[in-house]
Amino acid sequence: MFPALSARLRPVLIALALQLGLSILAPATAHAAAPLQAAEARKASEGRPTPQRRGEASSRRKGSAVQLRRPAGEIKARRSGSDRQAEARRPGRKASVSRAAPAPRAKGGPRVLAAASPSTAAVLSHPLKLSTQLGESSAPASTGGTVQHAAAVDTLHDRSAASLAALHPPAASLPEFNLQALKSNAALVIDPATQEVLLAKNAEAVLPIASLTKLMTSLVVLEAGQPLDEMLSISTDDIDTEKGSSSRLQPGTQLSRGEMLHLALMSSENRAANALGRHYPGGLPAFVRAMNAKATVLGMADTRYVEPTGLSSQNRSSARDLALLVRATAEHPLLRSLSTSPEHRVAVGKRELQYRNTNGLVRNPAWDVVLQKTGYISEAGRCLVMQARLAGRDLILVFLDSAGKYSRIGDAERVRRWVESSSRPSPLKRTGQASEGRRFTS
Repeated sequence: MFPALSARLRPVLIALALQLGLSILAPATAHAAAPLQAAEARKASEGRPTPQRRGEASSRRKGSAVQLRRPAGEIKARRSGSDRQAEARRPGRKASVSRAAPAPRAKGGPRVLAAASPSTAAVLSHPLKLSTQLGESSAPASTGGTVQHAAAVDTLHDRSAASLAALHPPAASLPEFNLQALKSNAALVIDPATQEVLLAKNAEAVLPIASLTKLMTSLVVLEAGQPLDEMLSISTDDIDTEKGSSSRLQPGTQLSRGEMLHLALMSSENRAANALGRHYPGGLPAFVRAMNAKATVLGMADTRYVEPTGLSSQNRSSARDLALLVRATAEHPLLRSLSTSPEHRVAVGKRELQYRNTNGLVRNPAWDVVLQKTGYISEAGRCLVMQARLAGRDLILVFLDSAGKYSRIGDAERVRRWVESSSRPSPLKRTGQASEGRRFTS
């Protein structure tokens, strides 16, 4: 009986003994593992690699190795770019500019230009950029506006190109003209029909123009369409208070607009010129605005007017601009006739006043003057502009800032003798500051 019972209880006793033994060993094992866990925690807090981190790092290195398996050419290109950046950052060395490879040239054709980078293309096509170049405050709101801005920029570029072309003439094998012989500090001789510049000396210099202003005054008056037979009165407002110049037209004198226009052009009558501007719709301020607006239309970019007589030294222009004005004024037969009449009589009350042309060349049989105007104030020197027929061609002559009383006439005579002595009047060679053979463009 007992042997059989012991055989049944033996497995139970063994299981109990094992369970008792495990319960006794567990605290001891946990106590023994505590130092190891504490050590691992210290390593982790100090940033030292633990076995787990070493495994993760190893995995990452393996993944990186897989990612770095790129073509050798790509790796070399990346290294080259890094080397260039590092070289540019070195002190004492200039950053090298990377240049694109030349575009392929088609056989027998021109080189194909590479497309602009997106940033460059964006700047070139941005409407606001174009508006800024044109001096406008805002960008166009539509594609059509962008096209208009682009067209306007092209127009500005065309004008600049024309100006540059005028400054860099083609070479010409023609008789020389000694510009040192000219007494005027600025001079220009052009053929308006062919747009050839025969002679130029400081033609771009902006100077006071004195009574040459009256050419623009007469042009604005005539193109305004005001009646030439309308009677105008001289008032105290027309008296010169800036230079103190005299006049035979006393306040209260009445003359027709045509008579005042005649006296202003032929004998440079200042009170007549001021009265013409004062009787313009809107008065003198509106008249001066019309003068400057007309200058803009004619392409006279260096010209500015502040009053209609030329007594102010703030009326300024260049020889080039004045040639444009002479060409425009000469298109009106009436202005040609009034400016070149040798003398004229006007009835003022019971008196008759006789006026003579300020340019003696209109009475010289050697000259065929089509249109002319003289000018003088101390700031501007002696000035003269003309369109005259010389050696069978109409030429525009501009002389500014001449010191002597007769030096502007002497300069005109020198040019006439040179033109007429040439069997074939053509552009001059370069001498001194001359710029011959240029194209004259508005």
